Amino acid sequence: MHNADFIEHIENKVDAAERLTAEEGLRLYKADSPHGLGRLAARVRERLNGNDAYYIVNRHINYTNICVNGCRFCAFSKKPGEPGGHTMSLDEVFERAAPAASDGSTELHIVGGVDPELPLAYYIDMIAGLRERHPSICIQAFTAAEVAHLADASQMTDAQVLAKLKDAGLTALPGGGAEVFSTRVRQLLCPNKISADRWLSVSRGAHRLGIPTNATMLYGHVETLEERIDHLVRLREAQDETGGFMCFIPLPFHPENTAMTDITRTSA
Repeated sequence: MHNADFIEHIENKVDAAERLTAEEGLRLYKADSPHGLGRLAARVRERLNGNDAYYIVNRHINYTNICVNGCRFCAFSKKPGEPGGHTMSLDEVFERAAPAASDGSTELHIVGGVDPELPLAYYIDMIAGLRERHPSICIQAFTAAEVAHLADASQMTDAQVLAKLKDAGLTALPGGGAEVFSTRVRQLLCPNKISADRWLSVSRGAHRLGIPTNATMLYGHVETLEERIDHLVRLREAQDETGGFMCFIPLPFHPENTAMTDITRTSA
């Protein structure tokens, strides 16, 4: 099937609200028709949301940059004891969040490294303190990797940790830590991070507890197009099961200040 015929085939499926296959997704990645794809994507978006676009005003808080994972794509983390490492006290977190009460923020977005010295109580007290100070704001905090670390360190299940965080006032989880689900990619770039199966399990568990989450994909490094499609399909399967993902966020890899500066920066 020629490219023009293939795009027409996809257009017919889009108009019929039929699901695309992984094979079709892979060919779309290779199709030289960005304007055609954009037109079709806009058609689906308008079917779902009309002519409305949505945004949030949020305040980011990175409570620690200390992390034991050592991901090669990271330009943020420091190893325990390494110069430049820092962890906020709870008072510092509360101070950083304080302007949200008056600057129009609707969300606190809180992520950090995997710091082995921080106990579960630090996280619970952080969420509870923020909820007390900001009773109506969305508190979206801690990636699936952070939740899994807390569960392992506390000898609890992921679900038990999530339930405690929810009871303290957690609203949602951000989607970080997914990277690319491919085992090959994770062994090359982040072998110490939780597996793709664990990330998906934490996300599904959060959804079952009524905690919505985001989903992400870090693209533009060593992954193949096939691995991107596999990642998207696995997210779609999880969404079919739980419906708990609020949005999908594609994150282009920025090689600056990482261990992978030889990689050319990707495009949208």
